[in-house]
Amino acid sequence: MTSAEIRQAFLDFFHAQGHEIVPSSPLIPGNDATLLFTNAGMVQFKDVFLGTDKRNYSRATTSQRCVRAGGKHNDLENVGYTARHHTFFEMLGNFSFGDYFKREAIGFAWGFLTEVLGLPKEKLWVTVHHSDDEAERIWKEEIGIDPERFSKLDEDNFWAMGDTGPCGPCSEIFFDHGPDVAGGPPGSPDEDGDRYIEIWNIVFMQYNRSADGTMTPLEAPSIDTGMGLERIAAVMQNVHSNYEIDLFQNLLNAAAEVVGVSDTSVKSLRVIADHIRSCAFLIIDGVLPSNEGRGYVLRRILRRAVRHGNKLGAKGTFFYKLVAPLVKEMGDAYPELKDLQAQVEKVILKEEEQFARTLDNGMSLLEQAIENLDGKVLPGETVFRLYDTYGFPVDLTADVAREHEVSLDMDGFESEMEQQRQRARASGQFSVDYNDRIKVDGETRFSGYEAFEDQSKVVGLFRDGEPVTQLSAGERGVVVLENTAFYAESGGQVGDTGTLRWDRGLFQVADCTKEGKVHLHHGELSEGVLEIGDRVATEINVEKRRATALNHSATHLLHEALRRVLGSHVQQKGSLVDEERLRFDFSHFEAVTADELQQVEDIVNAQVRANTAVSTEIMPIDEAKAKGAAALFGEKYEDRVRVLTMGEDGFSIELCGGTHASRTGDIGLMKIISESGIASGVRRIEAVTGPAALRWFRDSEQVIGELSSLVKAGRDSVLEKVKGLNERNRQLEKEIERLSAKLAAAASGDLLNQVVEVGGVKVLAAKLEGVEPKALRDNIDQLKNKLGSGVVVLVTVSGEKVAVAAGVTKDLTGQVKAGDLVRELAARLGGKGGGRPDMAQGGGTDIAAVPAALELVPELVAQAL
Repeated sequence: MTSAEIRQAFLDFFHAQGHEIVPSSPLIPGNDATLLFTNAGMVQFKDVFLGTDKRNYSRATTSQRCVRAGGKHNDLENVGYTARHHTFFEMLGNFSFGDYFKREAIGFAWGFLTEVLGLPKEKLWVTVHHSDDEAERIWKEEIGIDPERFSKLDEDNFWAMGDTGPCGPCSEIFFDHGPDVAGGPPGSPDEDGDRYIEIWNIVFMQYNRSADGTMTPLEAPSIDTGMGLERIAAVMQNVHSNYEIDLFQNLLNAAAEVVGVSDTSVKSLRVIADHIRSCAFLIIDGVLPSNEGRGYVLRRILRRAVRHGNKLGAKGTFFYKLVAPLVKEMGDAYPELKDLQAQVEKVILKEEEQFARTLDNGMSLLEQAIENLDGKVLPGETVFRLYDTYGFPVDLTADVAREHEVSLDMDGFESEMEQQRQRARASGQFSVDYNDRIKVDGETRFSGYEAFEDQSKVVGLFRDGEPVTQLSAGERGVVVLENTAFYAESGGQVGDTGTLRWDRGLFQVADCTKEGKVHLHHGELSEGVLEIGDRVATEINVEKRRATALNHSATHLLHEALRRVLGSHVQQKGSLVDEERLRFDFSHFEAVTADELQQVEDIVNAQVRANTAVSTEIMPIDEAKAKGAAALFGEKYEDRVRVLTMGEDGFSIELCGGTHASRTGDIGLMKIISESGIASGVRRIEAVTGPAALRWFRDSEQVIGELSSLVKAGRDSVLEKVKGLNERNRQLEKEIERLSAKLAAAASGDLLNQVVEVGGVKVLAAKLEGVEPKALRDNIDQLKNKLGSGVVVLVTVSGEKVAVAAGVTKDLTGQVKAGDLVRELAARLGGKGGGRPDMAQGGGTDIAAVPAALELVPELVAQAL
């Protein structure tokens, strides 16, 4: 069976058993702050298991794309060197949410493996947790597993969602490759061999673990199972390595062709074939190469692949050419890969080109450092320099070092770049206590689409996160209502503010958030006493809501306008919509030009002037997507969704639960006030609408008026007048520089009287008065010429900063390094610096330390000699 046939057979089997076939979720978890990437099939169902998300099905099956290449789950260093490690893999899974449990789950697993796939029963080995007598009985008495092919294990057979939350024992199924392969069964001393390979894991989710370790039975025990597609494909195709299955063989052949080699068994080709999958799928899910977080992990993977290609002799860019073969292999199962092929190729090509500019120099430095090693440990300083100067991820350096049987001085590296290291790993250090939050069952009916006021009943009260029966005047807390007109913060739109009123009191709502399907009204009780069961009137701040709605509607128009001007690759990366402005973050590789921004603004305002009605429809999510509705990245959607259509001819169609204008004309006007980069490949636009846009124009008019008065020019000529003044200012600055250099040159003769000899070398260390820092270099060159041979160090003070520069004539650079002198002196001056052996510059802020630093120069030269 091919990999594609196995995938389909699995989904068909469980669909026939009443399971809903659920599409793979993105690699960026939209519901889990603890994960860098989706690393298992159950991730998209985590809230279902926790009870905070309800679905219209109790059984599900998926083929989930997963990445393990960062944070806690990181297989990157093993990829290419083992038979079964991957950065990207597909996890086939079946799930029960309080429906069936151990008997059915075990029966399904055994039935699929032995009946559908036809695996010999005598080739399978089963394990259970040592405490799970029920699972043991089912396997032995009902399934009839051979007791000789059965093990009871401890911690290896217990799974937990985290330090707290749902957990339970596991049952694993292994395939026996036979006695010709080294290794023993699970639980034996030589279990790490390759004879027995795990192919199926059933998690019996039956407990909830609290922070103190106490485990209580879940009300609705559930099932989470997983089977790696690549592993089972290897079994079905009678090969021992995942890289020998059909999917990888085709990718390996394509990689060999673009790299220019004939042997598809080399490890570097395995790295390339694996990495094109993770890179492509990360990009289609919105990740772009960068220096932090998920983007940094993508950059590491991509550059590792390119380095292995170069190692094999690849000329020029090649990695992006593997996107097309990948689409051929996996495009039918994942149509989004086909749709975004051109975009993926563009991102990879750009990163390849950027890396190529530094790869040769970096590799030369690394190989030279390894060749000159006295021992088998590469110094941390070298590892840091490769990372900081050449953009070499540490694991890429480790990869090269590993090939030379050299290890890295990681302690030294970390002391050099602790700040950068922590930033790169910050996304992998998430943690959360699943039990440490307000837990409320049920659902709050939101009436705020139709009205700004409502009558409701108090069904829950919380103080400091703990449930209470009443709140008294002066206390802060959270109120839960049966129904409410308050919009709860979501989708980038801020929560409503306002009041809850009743005969005996007043609760000031400062914010409204959502936990599951329940609205939480945060605020302070300013009058009276509020008790569960009380009837209250909900009154939102109408002016704030209306202004926020205008900005939210403008965000939809802006999103579509950006896609039309910049390209379909534009994806929303985040937003903030309140009553003052809108902020929209989106994927794009470069700054948006002024002309492009003007086009975007014109398109949005044309839709505003068209004054078309904003249409709202509730429909099944599949129907909404068929209509062309854009599902925003990272958002979770119900089976029935709210579809917003606005603009002429359905200009913008998006899934959105926010509040909006009735007609596009209500927006009045949208004005972009800024565009900037906030991360590699991510841009941000801020804009204002309606009254805020008018205020912006009035403020701009006032600034222009004041500027006209200052430069004594009319409003029509103020720009030319400012340009003229600016040009005059530049001319005066150049004249000052020329005169300063002339004065410094005149003073250089006097400076030669301060030269001292250290070990036969002329040394001049002096402070210059009234000289700009950028003039130091010219002065050093002049003094070096006059000395003929020697060392010159000059310092000048400008404002509250000290500038230091050093120059060494070429005949002495083998003994004295200008960069070393500046690094030491700048550190004494409270700053940093460095440079070439013959010329270096730096600076600091400790002006009082200048005399001592200059006195130190002869001593530093003596030490160097």
